[in-house]
Parts: sequence; C-alpha cells; structure tokens
Amino acid sequence: MGIRIIKTALATIAAIYTAVYFGLEPPLGAGILAILGVEVSRLKGLKSALVRFVASVLGLFFASFIFTVFGFHIWAVALFILLTFPVLSRFQLKDGIVTSAVIVFHLFGRAEVSVDIISNEIMLLFAGLGWATIINLIYMPKDKHLLQGLKETVEHKFDVIFTEMALTLRDPSHIWNGSELLEAHNAIEEGARRSVLNRDNRLWGQELYWLNYFEMRSQQLELIQQMLVDLAMVYERWPQNDHIAELMEQLSEDVKSEVYTGLTEKRMVELSQQFKAMDLPRTREEFEVRAALLKLMHELKRYLEVAKRLKKRKVILERAES
Repeated sequence: MGIRIIKTALATIAAIYTAVYFGLEPPLGAGILAILGVEVSRLKGLKSALVRFVASVLGLFFASFIFTVFGFHIWAVALFILLTFPVLSRFQLKDGIVTSAVIVFHLFGRAEVSVDIISNEIMLLFAGLGWATIINLIYMPKDKHLLQGLKETVEHKFDVIFTEMALTLRDPSHIWNGSELLEAHNAIEEGARRSVLNRDNRLWGQELYWLNYFEMRSQQLELIQQMLVDLAMVYERWPQNDHIAELMEQLSEDVKSEVYTGLTEKRMVELSQQFKAMDLPRTREEFEVRAALLKLMHELKRYLEVAKRLKKRKVILERAES
C-alpha cells in the first residue's frame, strides 16, 4: 500500500505540472485523473487506462449532445447519467464511469461545447491517465521473495501435517490440534493472490510457475483434509498402520522436492500388492480400520497424481521460458 501511495503522488504531481505547462484547464483535473488511473499491477493499469479513456470519450460525446440539445441545466446532468451510465456498463466500461463523470462535469462547468473545450478535456485525459500508466509501467514491487517465503511456509506446514499423520497411525491415541491446516490454507490463499499480481506485472514472458504451484497445493490440501477424515476412523493399530506411516514420513520429505520423484508412488504400489495378498479381516474392528486405511491410500494416490501432473508441468514451462 505504501508503494502505491508513492506512485499515486508522483503520477499526480507529474500530471498537474504537465497540464499547467500545456495550459490545460483545470490543471488539478489531470491530477484527479492520475489518482484514478494508478493500479496494483501493470496489466491492470493498462486495461484500466484504456477503459477509462474510452468511457470518458463516449461520455463527452453523449454529454455534448445532451447539453447542446437541452442546455446546461442541472436536470440535464441527471439525464446524462440516466442515459450514459447504463450504456457504459453494457459495454464493460463501468470502471470508467467516475473518470467520465469528472470530464463531463468539467464540460458542464464551462457551460459551452466547442472544439477547444473538447480538445482540452481529451488532453487532460492524456495527461492524467498517461502519467498514471507510465508510473505503473516504470515500477511494480517484486513479489518473488514473498512468494518464495509463502512456498516455504506451505511446505513446512505440509511436512508437519504428514509427520503428525504418521504419528497418529503409529499411535491412534496421539493428539494433534491441526492448527497447521489453517496456517497452510492461509499461506496458499495469500500465495495464489500474490501469484496473480506477479503474473500481471510481467507483460512479456509471463511466469506461470507460481500460479501452478499454489494451485497444486490448494488441490492437495483438500485431499489432505479428506485423508484426515479417513484417519479419524483408524482407532486401533494394525500392521498396515506402520506401512502407511512410512509413506507419510516419505511424503514429509518429498513435499520439499522441486520435481516429482515417484518414490512414494513406487512404495505405495508395492504396499497395495502386499495388502491384497493379506488375509481378510477376522473381526469387525479390523475390518473397519483396514477399510479406513484403504480409503486413506486411495486419497493418497490422488494426492500423488496432483503432484505428478503439476510438478511435471512446472518443468515443461521452465524449459519453454528459458
């Protein structure tokens, strides 16, 4: 927020000085337009400037017609709003409504429609929105270090989660408050938001790694939550518990890997074959626990499929960008 305030101040000052230099009236109007034009990303800034400029030119056209036909009366302004604002919204230009209103109110204040006045208003648009766009393009804060920090946070929380799941499998009476789930969710949400800004600030050679990464973690967190539901049904310890606990411990290490290793998947396939060769459950309790473990294995397989698909995509994208 601090950087955006500084950028807004610079764009406003530059726009006002430009308006004064070229004799535009009122010069403070260019400053208002610059304030409206500063955005949080380069891509959004370019889109915003275009939308505001087109909406303002259309607004000038409608206002000039209305004021010429009906005169410069206050009720004519209301007529302008009733007729123009729905049109701007219909053509996806509603973000330019305020900018258009600023320009039209300048025209109303002059109480005259002429080529010179229309040209003055268009030049004010160029001065205000132009400097806002230039400042947007010159500097945007880098999110790489912040994204890397969020990535490390998510991986650490996943590490703890899988470690706690392994402990629960080895000892069903183990107590864990699960706070890492909420912390991982918050980090993933923030990372996803920041990754969109990071993409929009790269007009050329867009980096898709962070978008893919946090999308992968979001899907995996949903599967982890389902695993925990299944894990809650494992109320007794059986030999299969220890085998799956080893998988969880392997996952706590794999989660930090930049590429899909396939080690956990290979071990899980071996375990599945071993479980199929085991004798059928002899008691109701053993049946319920082994059924829960089987469902846990199924969710674990889906978790690995997400990692395999998106981590492989990461490698492909990096090669394409290099």
